[in-house]
Amino acid sequence: MELFFCSKLAGYFRVMKRSLSPLNTFSIAFVALFIISFSLPRNAHGQSSGGDAAEDFLFDLPDVRFEMSSFQGDDVESAWNLQVLQPLDHDHPENGSFYQRVYLSHRSPDLPVVMVTEGYSRGFNYQSELAKAMGANQVIVEHRYYGESVPDSMDYEHLNIRQASRDLHRIRTLLGAFYSGPWVASGISKGGQTTLFYRYFFPDDVAASVPYVAPINLSLEDERIYDFLDGVGKSKCRKRIEAIQQRILSEYDESLLRLKWHAKGAEYRFDYLTVDEAFEYAVLEYPFSFWQWGANCDEIPDSDESLEVILDHFLEVSGLGFFSDEGMTDYASHYYQCAAEFGYYGYEVEPFAEKLRVLGQAGNPSAIFTPDHMAVQYDGGELAKAVHGWLESQGDEIIYINGALDTWSATAMPLNADRDALYYFLEDESHGTARIRNMSDAQRGEVRSALERWLGVELTGTLAD
Repeated sequence: MELFFCSKLAGYFRVMKRSLSPLNTFSIAFVALFIISFSLPRNAHGQSSGGDAAEDFLFDLPDVRFEMSSFQGDDVESAWNLQVLQPLDHDHPENGSFYQRVYLSHRSPDLPVVMVTEGYSRGFNYQSELAKAMGANQVIVEHRYYGESVPDSMDYEHLNIRQASRDLHRIRTLLGAFYSGPWVASGISKGGQTTLFYRYFFPDDVAASVPYVAPINLSLEDERIYDFLDGVGKSKCRKRIEAIQQRILSEYDESLLRLKWHAKGAEYRFDYLTVDEAFEYAVLEYPFSFWQWGANCDEIPDSDESLEVILDHFLEVSGLGFFSDEGMTDYASHYYQCAAEFGYYGYEVEPFAEKLRVLGQAGNPSAIFTPDHMAVQYDGGELAKAVHGWLESQGDEIIYINGALDTWSATAMPLNADRDALYYFLEDESHGTARIRNMSDAQRGEVRSALERWLGVELTGTLAD
């Protein structure tokens, strides 16, 4: 943008100076230089940015708006905030469009590119551990129907993984005209799911894929979750978790009253679910969240502690916020996708059936909360099963990184010795800590060797940061 302004200003000055006196010419020249000095992009050292080539390329791209960002990562020459015009329906671009938010961190056009496939919104740029390790350029793509990447109408008609993968492919094609190095796709959680689905639809777009903590659920209520929760960790810990649930439900009225006061202080609203429903959901959610986020078994209070102590701990692990209207709004697009294609999980109510007053009267309640309770037709797991089968039979050049304690590892891709891929279930790691930096030296060495072999380049950074 600055480059465009400065070039226009210089052209204007060249035209005007022919008809001006020497004094006026000097004055205009001084003003022009002053303006230009504050308009040129600067790096952290106050020098002109090294991203001029990237800017020139972006300027000529169709359907892309951009501005320079102040983001500074390791050895990043320039950073850019992009808005890429995407069709709502890639098969029928005449049916409308939206702008998709993208962050570009530029190093050099001949270096590798890490494409971070977000599963949700992304409100800021950051540098992934993979981009640091590879000394790579980085492209972060916010998922359609999240954050600022939303159409005028949230009717969800075009929110599906096929269209989301087409978004990524278009960005890959646009930026690939400038970035000639090998590309790697990577994402975390639902973003990791997006990485795998993108690889399925466009296997030749990237040289490697690195999904973190990425489940592939095969049904609306994937019962592998229940099997995992019945066997994860030590038996003593699992018993203490259930004892907390039983204690809270045993003092139902007092627990609910205290949690209502907590919700009032937090200004939660409960129109989608009643506060009673949210309370029971939160109690059932407790073991899932406990293991997903790697809570410490030693920090579980004894079940005979005061109710205040019990509820303080409970709120740290589960709580009502996730089931408030605010939570439903934040994750509306996510729940739609789960109901339509992704599948999800439910809650086993049998151990608590006698104490639950709202849920569990008609079987296990679902953890899917569709926008405005809308009816959504599930595809029967057809797409997820197709992707799962393709990954089993053809999924090479993939590094799966999961935490052994993470509840979502229950539906992760299992080890397959027939594939040229790496599978990690990191001991004592959870959804938030299953990362390359937390691997052993030997494991990081395997990751480095595999990436260098698949990409045909030498990694310049460290995997330990």
